[in-house]
Amino acid sequence: MRNLMLTLAVAGTLLLSACDPSRVYEQNIELPDKNWTVDNAPVFEFAITDTTKRYNVYFNVRYSLAYDYYNLYLQHRLTAPDSSQVSSALHEIHLMDAKTGKPEGKGSSDIYDIQSLVLKDVALPQAGTYRLQLTQYMRRDPLPNVLAVGVRVEEAGK
Repeated sequence: MRNLMLTLAVAGTLLLSACDPSRVYEQNIELPDKNWTVDNAPVFEFAITDTTKRYNVYFNVRYSLAYDYYNLYLQHRLTAPDSSQVSSALHEIHLMDAKTGKPEGKGSSDIYDIQSLVLKDVALPQAGTYRLQLTQYMRRDPLPNVLAVGVRVEEAGK
């Protein structure tokens, strides 16, 4: 039953996102055994063809209510097509309200999805393939009950 609900949620998300003209790229990667190890640093590659536009970058996180913390620290490293570093930063994403424990994002049962804007109105000045690497930056390794992480890039201002 749980797998059926997860499959339906993913299918619904795909159907709704198919009608999204501002989206340039979106990919989510499931984490093995619902654990995120420090050495598992997914890399997301996306192509930019229009360097005159500005872009928003979001991080997607799917987590279980059994997650032990209210927040998640992630570090990103964004590199340009020529391998130069565009940006690198540490981000805190609040998965649950610190006072009430209420889960943030959308979900049902014990699985929730959150999308957090981390880079707003950013210029990507080179045409070509950019690489964005995500690393979990918590004190626990492996970090249990994180089911998937992803990246969404969209045109800003749409």
